[in-house]
Amino acid sequence: MKIKIRKIDYLPARQVTFSKRRRGIFKKAGELSILCESEVAVIIFSQTGKLFDFSSSSTKDVIARYNSHVGGEKSDQPTLHQLQLEKENNIRLSKELEDKSCKLRQMKGVDLEDLDLDELQKLEKLVEASLGRVIQTKEEKITSDVMALEKKGAELIEANNQLSQKMVMLPGGDSGPEAILELENLNNIGEESVTSESATNVTTCSSSAFSLEDDCSDILSLKLGLP
Repeated sequence: MKIKIRKIDYLPARQVTFSKRRRGIFKKAGELSILCESEVAVIIFSQTGKLFDFSSSSTKDVIARYNSHVGGEKSDQPTLHQLQLEKENNIRLSKELEDKSCKLRQMKGVDLEDLDLDELQKLEKLVEASLGRVIQTKEEKITSDVMALEKKGAELIEANNQLSQKMVMLPGGDSGPEAILELENLNNIGEESVTSESATNVTTCSSSAFSLEDDCSDILSLKLGLP
């Protein structure tokens, strides 16, 4: 005959039953851990609020493993640890952004009052190095444009020569010495025009490069407060 499970009204009997059943549960949990090589933890609070626990290894480790498992299944609900990591990451990114913004303002010549002499000298070298790279890139661009222009001029001259030869060889065309001389004069004029345009572009670009370097040097001296 099964005993009906219900609350024990008599307090001393209830306490005795709690103690016996608690030891029995802990014993069964230990047997389960040994027989099945499993990790087991049991936590019990008595009616008076007293804590009783049993674990095959460490109760804290089992609870941490449980929280990690539950957190992995419910990824849409971040844990307190994840929220703390995200907060720290946001603080770090905000600080990095502020540092980069401050350096950018200083390179523009703003907020220099708090810098000492060593920091100003480092900033000056950094700006000079940046200016050198800008000038070098501009010179490379000028050289590339001039070479492209010269190549285009050579192609035009070659096309003009081929067209001239075809015109001379046409039936009924004017193929006398005067016509050939006139075509050669046109070719010479075209070559001189292309050469003159290339030289003009190089001179203009070079003058602009020197002007840019002088202007940037003046601006750098003014921003850093140098004589």
